Amino acid sequence: MERHRIRGLLAITAAGGLLLTGCGKGDSGDSSADKNGGSYASGFPAPDHGNGGTGEHEEGDDSDSREFAPAPDYLSTFALDVDTASYGYARRTLAEGSLPDPSTVRPEEFVNSFRQDYDRPDGNGFTVTVDGARTERGDWSLVRVGLATRPAEDAGERPPAALTFVIDVSGSMAEPGRLDLAKESLGVMTNRLRDDDSVAIVTFSDEAERVLPMTRLGGNRDEIHDAIDSLEPTDSTNLGAGVETGYETAEEGLRSGATNRVVLVSDALANTGDTDADTILERISAERREHGITLFGVGVGSDYGDALMERLADKGDGHTVYVSGEEEAREVFCEELPQNIDLTARDAKAQVAFDQTTVSEFRLIGYDNRRVADEDFRDDSVDGGETGPGHTVTALYAVHTRPGAEGHLATASVRWLDPESRAPHEESGRLETGSLEDSVWGASPRFQVTATAAYFADALRLGDDRRTALPGSTHLGELADRADELATTTEDEEVAGLAEAIHRASDLTGQD
Repeated sequence: MERHRIRGLLAITAAGGLLLTGCGKGDSGDSSADKNGGSYASGFPAPDHGNGGTGEHEEGDDSDSREFAPAPDYLSTFALDVDTASYGYARRTLAEGSLPDPSTVRPEEFVNSFRQDYDRPDGNGFTVTVDGARTERGDWSLVRVGLATRPAEDAGERPPAALTFVIDVSGSMAEPGRLDLAKESLGVMTNRLRDDDSVAIVTFSDEAERVLPMTRLGGNRDEIHDAIDSLEPTDSTNLGAGVETGYETAEEGLRSGATNRVVLVSDALANTGDTDADTILERISAERREHGITLFGVGVGSDYGDALMERLADKGDGHTVYVSGEEEAREVFCEELPQNIDLTARDAKAQVAFDQTTVSEFRLIGYDNRRVADEDFRDDSVDGGETGPGHTVTALYAVHTRPGAEGHLATASVRWLDPESRAPHEESGRLETGSLEDSVWGASPRFQVTATAAYFADALRLGDDRRTALPGSTHLGELADRADELATTTEDEEVAGLAEAIHRASDLTGQD
């Protein structure tokens, strides 16, 4: 398949790398459309001028991404997001014999849960990959925009880490696969962190308690293990107190030149104390702005406050994952956390400009709460997303081309700030109509996996109401069969897990 890739070779000075020296190095990263008054026939992003467009949708707009962008809106702008918790929670819910609540299904987190085939930059920055394939529905195509950072490097080359673990020890965490899983994972991490790393531990139930102040690993591992072993479930869930004390502890233990991060491990079921999400979010946002402390949310439990955890991570310039078993926990603490312990880009935003001479309408699939006003793409004071080494970010679009149109289809750009100098950088990639594959199911295997994950999420969101289904979608039984074939082709256990989840959903809905 012909793809147009532009390598992001501009330097970002922050060093990356694996956090856990005992974990293998990998190339995994699997780990929003807005009104604009101007129309740009070339299809390139909005020019860099002061007055911008009219920007109908502001950041945080919860408009439904299943609505198509009307003419003359040919720009789509969103903050980068590498969350995967929605997909992990859906898999657990299906495994327990139930369909996930449609409100917890975020298509971009399904798509971003799988390894991609994008080129990586030789140095810091991003590569931009834009490709696509036609569907069986008229002039509709799926267009994939892929952004990739360099692979995670050796752990010895990263800055030291100052990690404040905020652990939920409420009564609900007594369920197997919650606190016990967290304790085991933290114990493994303690053995693998470097001597110059630091760890603090805060617990919360009806109140918050500082179990361990910020402590260097060197010479203190036994003390840290004792603190972890002492964790036991108790009473209610005062999440607000936990977050407050966690950030206070992180601030007191702030280390210059280190990666300072709060790691929240919880089922996010706040039921006592400050349960108002906006109040909790305000504290997180203030700490991020003032001290650069970021948040990594690890969700656990069959009952899980998905929406709150996602909002916390978004406000804290971080992201969320969900774990339901020992294997997933090891992946999170050995692979995903290392990728997010260091930053290679801050406030990263993407903008896709569709050419109005070839495109009549489009829809961004997901990213509902990550949308940014088009004129804010180059406004570096507007919050974006954070990425680390080894990440990939994928955005999938349903695009309706004009009958018989040929030529330029879209240009995708990514803009980010260097984590240390805050200097802005941009990279772009283009797609022509002639580069579209004739069929989604004849495209590259990884493109097919992306489409399958998006179709699956769309089906879970819509249920029996298929009026706004994605172009080219099919019933779950056929989709499961395609996922089975892809699992064989890719020899990827994660794709096999996707196939299993779709089969379960097919059985539950009777779409076999």
